[in-house]
Amino acid sequence: MTVLHTTLAKTRAAGRAALIGYIPAGFPDVDSSITLIRAMVEGGCDVVEVGLPYSDPTMDGPTIQRAADQARASGTTPSDVLRVVAATAETGAAPLVMSYWNPIERYGTAAFASDLARAGGAGVITPDLLPEEAGEWFAATDDAGLDRVFLVAPSSSDERLRLTTGACRGFVYAASLMGVTGTRTQVADTAKHLVARTRAAAGEELPVCVGLGISTGRQAAEVAEFADGVIVGAGFCQRVLEAPDLAGGEDAVRSFAAELAQGVRGHG
Repeated sequence: MTVLHTTLAKTRAAGRAALIGYIPAGFPDVDSSITLIRAMVEGGCDVVEVGLPYSDPTMDGPTIQRAADQARASGTTPSDVLRVVAATAETGAAPLVMSYWNPIERYGTAAFASDLARAGGAGVITPDLLPEEAGEWFAATDDAGLDRVFLVAPSSSDERLRLTTGACRGFVYAASLMGVTGTRTQVADTAKHLVARTRAAAGEELPVCVGLGISTGRQAAEVAEFADGVIVGAGFCQRVLEAPDLAGGEDAVRSFAAELAQGVRGHG
C-alpha cells in the first residue's frame, strides 16, 4: 500500500474527491518549485504531480510548456526532480512524478523506479507509454513498490479501457477531452461519460481521476460529483507565470488550491 493508496482511500471514506495538483520540478527553479508545492499542499492539495520537464511533450498545452521551458532553462535534471519529490513527501501529500517515457528510459528504467521509491515517491504517470509496450516498466515498478498510472480518453474503446485499467495501480487518469492540457471555461460533457465507462471496465475499486481543463472551484466541484480525484495543472502554472515574483506566485497557488479544495470538499 503506497501513500497514494492511503490518501485516496481516506478521501473516498470522507465522501469526497481528492485534489491533485501539478507543477513541473524546477519551475521557475528547483528551490522555488519546492516552495510552490508547499503552498499548494497548504491550500489543500492531497496529491502532487511533480512534472519532469521535457523538451518534446505530446499532451501539454502552451501554459505547461512555458513552465517546463523555464524549468529546463534553469538546468533542472532528473536528480533535481527526485529532490523535489522528497520535499513533497515531507509535506504529507502523496507525491507522484508525471513524465514522458524517454527521460525514464534514458535514466534507466529500474534505476529510476528504485531512486523514486527511495525519495518517497508513490508512483508515476506516463502519458505516452502504452500498457502493451510497458513490460519493462511493470517489472521495475513491481520491484520498487510504485503505483503506475496510465491514461484513458473519450476515444478509448471498451477493449482499450479494460487493457489500460488492468495495467493501472493507484488510479487511472481520465483525460476529459481530446487535445492538450490547458484551462477551459467549462467541464467537457465527455468527462462524466468517460468516468462511467472506465468504472464499468475497471470495477469500483480502482479510483478514476479526471484532468485536462479544470480551472475554477466551481468546475472542481462539478467533477468531484462523479470522479474520485480532480487533477489541475495549467491553472497552477498560469498563476505563477502571471505573478510579479515568487512570493506573489506562492500566495496565488495557495489561494487557488484553497478555492479548488473548497469545491472538492463540498461536493465529493
